[in-house]
Amino acid sequence: MSGLGEADRLLRERGISEHFGAFVAAAAWTRDGSVCACALGDGTLALADAAGFRRVAAHDGAALALAPDLGPAGFLSGGDDGRFLAVAATGEITEIARFGLKWVEHVASHAGGCRAAAVGKKLHLFDQTGRAQKQLDHPSAVTGLAFDAKGKRVAAAHYNGVSLWFVASKSDNPRRLEWKGSHIALAWSPDNDAVVTAMQENALHGWRLGSGEHMRMSGYPAKTQSLSFSRGGKFLATSGAETVVLWPFTGGGPTGKPPVELAGGDGVLCTRVACHPEHDAVAAGFADGLVVLADISSERILPVAAPGRGAVSALAWSADGANLVFGTETGFAARVDFTKR
Repeated sequence: MSGLGEADRLLRERGISEHFGAFVAAAAWTRDGSVCACALGDGTLALADAAGFRRVAAHDGAALALAPDLGPAGFLSGGDDGRFLAVAATGEITEIARFGLKWVEHVASHAGGCRAAAVGKKLHLFDQTGRAQKQLDHPSAVTGLAFDAKGKRVAAAHYNGVSLWFVASKSDNPRRLEWKGSHIALAWSPDNDAVVTAMQENALHGWRLGSGEHMRMSGYPAKTQSLSFSRGGKFLATSGAETVVLWPFTGGGPTGKPPVELAGGDGVLCTRVACHPEHDAVAAGFADGLVVLADISSERILPVAAPGRGAVSALAWSADGANLVFGTETGFAARVDFTKR
């Protein structure tokens, strides 16, 4: 993309930003959309409401994972200090569990009442009170984690595939989705029928749960580390190329159908994607720090932030799509307001 002289206009006029000097590992919003958070490599969380950012000491080491908590105004955080935390939007911290020297690398929750933390080969589930519900074992370290849309199942990616678990099951026998290789990221479609992983060898693999069909999506110049299904699941947006790559998941796709490619042109890799929760649009961050919003149907591109602040490493929408938060490898973080004025 060229001619981005005004690329910082939205950030300047509608954004709140700060440079924290520590890698932004993850970003998330409270379920009510009032506060966003960035997990930083120095162990702190940067929380931001409409007035600005404030820093909260959370982990003795790096903060590795972040997700909305069960209630309307809180977060879940995991770190390399082995702590799994509940963090209120006001900054108060409650320790849910401590796993010694083992890293808490992935966290997730579903509003229906379940919290999850991946620690090595084990997936730990907790209820809303913080009580441990169960411990689920995997053949290798868990590398991706997601609940289905109804919160009845949780998917865990690992070497040679994905394990699907029913949260309330008493037998704890997973459905194994098998495909040889290392799976490094995971997404579950909004209709609960497709699970897709990013592979170590610059490709995606997917499974149709109803039919058992395998789906292979390849041709990436780099590893795909970010996956996001569009509203309704029509497209799967991905990083890992010099454009935003969107695979069609309707009309028999993605098998045999070419992807849509948006927002490229300068030879810079897309590093993060986040589909808008209410519209057919996708926010994307690039290795040079550029952040854009792309309309999928019209292919119009709206610059959000100009290059120059480090590779975008985290990107997330509020649930209503009114606000976007992003962070970079150099520690820059911003919250941008998209509401009508």
